[in-house]
Amino acid sequence: MPELPEVETVRRSLAQSLTGARIEFVQTRRAGLRFPFPRDFRERLRGVRILSFARRAKYLLVALDSGDTLVSHLGMSGSFRIEDVVQGDFLHPRSKDPKHDHVIFCLEGGKTLTYNDPRRFGFLALEKSLSLESAPVLKGLGIEPLSAEFGPARLASLFAGSRLSLKVGLLDQRRIAGLGNIYACESLWRAKLLPSRPAGSLTDAVGKPTQAAKALAPAIRDVLDEAIKAGGSTLRDHRQPDGDLGYFQHSFAVYDREGQSCPRVCGGIILRTVQSNRSSFWCPMCQT
Repeated sequence: MPELPEVETVRRSLAQSLTGARIEFVQTRRAGLRFPFPRDFRERLRGVRILSFARRAKYLLVALDSGDTLVSHLGMSGSFRIEDVVQGDFLHPRSKDPKHDHVIFCLEGGKTLTYNDPRRFGFLALEKSLSLESAPVLKGLGIEPLSAEFGPARLASLFAGSRLSLKVGLLDQRRIAGLGNIYACESLWRAKLLPSRPAGSLTDAVGKPTQAAKALAPAIRDVLDEAIKAGGSTLRDHRQPDGDLGYFQHSFAVYDREGQSCPRVCGGIILRTVQSNRSSFWCPMCQT
């Protein structure tokens, strides 16, 4: 599933190409994806102009001059593709099988923005911009890990007294929004912390951040920053709107490297365990 870096990469690409564009009309090729489209979905998008692109956690937010915001979640395999149909050429290489093109936004000037999703676990919805934070899919989301407010003290307070394992706690979107399995594993490795370590160990007896919290907060930020610069991680389905792949998978230290040597040359061999039905990859020598 695309995580924060993949969605942020998509946001930046779309913002660069389509901010200010007008949607002439929308084609829908099915009644819905994970959820049905709103009954007036196409009518509310006809003739509106795109004001901006934003991201909240793993959600892409497209602000429109109609007062609506288009909310998109890519699910397991969703992607956007930009094409120029007037010239008959793709602005960028076709990235997916066209039989999975489910929604096509026809833009002024002959461009199209196509939403493709083979597994159909993603969704597109419309919410009123003024009440966006109270929308069901966004309400209750935790802190953004790349925000100025995120740091050791805030991280520690999020898990004070928690009995969860650290890895499971990091994936709780009500605490930290957008952090997923790949980047949680990589962050824990950088901070030299075991995935099974109690999340409550980030806070000391008087509520202050421990050394573990002081190591983990910057590790999370650094991993996410580096992944965004690399265009995210392409494992199966992620591809940028310009057709490019993400390249952060070439920098994985532990994720999906079971049985391989730890990059720290500590003598450890990467192990895999399952926590809450998610795979955790870690080094038994340098993570404690």
